[in-house]
Amino acid sequence: MSNSELLTVEPLDLQFPFELRKQISCSLYLTNKTDNHVAFKVKTTNPKKYCVRPNTGVVPPRSTCEVLVTMQAQKEAPSDMQCKDKFLLQGVTASPGITAKDVTPEMFSKEAGYLVEETKLRVTYVTPPQPPSPVHEGSEEGSSPRASVSENGQASEFSFQRFSADKVEPQENTSEARALITKLTEDKQSAIQLNNRLQRELEQLRRDSKRSQSGIPLMYVLLVGLIGLILGYIMKST
Repeated sequence: MSNSELLTVEPLDLQFPFELRKQISCSLYLTNKTDNHVAFKVKTTNPKKYCVRPNTGVVPPRSTCEVLVTMQAQKEAPSDMQCKDKFLLQGVTASPGITAKDVTPEMFSKEAGYLVEETKLRVTYVTPPQPPSPVHEGSEEGSSPRASVSENGQASEFSFQRFSADKVEPQENTSEARALITKLTEDKQSAIQLNNRLQRELEQLRRDSKRSQSGIPLMYVLLVGLIGLILGYIMKST
């Protein structure tokens, strides 16, 4: 804080958290300690590097004005992180009712007889605030989650294998069932064909029996019994 009679300036060191390729701003607070209007003007030794808003203005009596100083994005960092740039704040008593538009460069000319108060400001680069680091737990507690992850991974793999086996077994059973059904169907067709053939032969024997009437009853009984056995096999298979 300055000890000037017109304006109190805070801070006297403009601290910029330096970062490459990033605009950085710093605020100045000008406090008028008098009962008069005070006009001010901010100068710098490196005007292309900084933007000051407002760079001129008026601070009413017993009030404070904020001035924002912005450093343009820098492509290179100084090797020693030291800055030689300077700022100069000039203040002068102004007439009542004056506004910022009425402030002229001549008002800060000592040769013109104005009593100009000056405060020099320095520029300092500081380390930008670091994000908080994550909280690390103890080694034993830290190892448990990894073990849990490994165990979970094994459990997941086991579950997947079990799930895959469950999926494969029904497919194998289905294949066996289909093969069995196919075989039974083929056996049934063969039995039906055999039955049809026996029916035809039986019918032929009936016709022949009518003609000869000898030796046929016993053969007829045997054929009927054989047909019964075949039909029973067919019904049992289905």
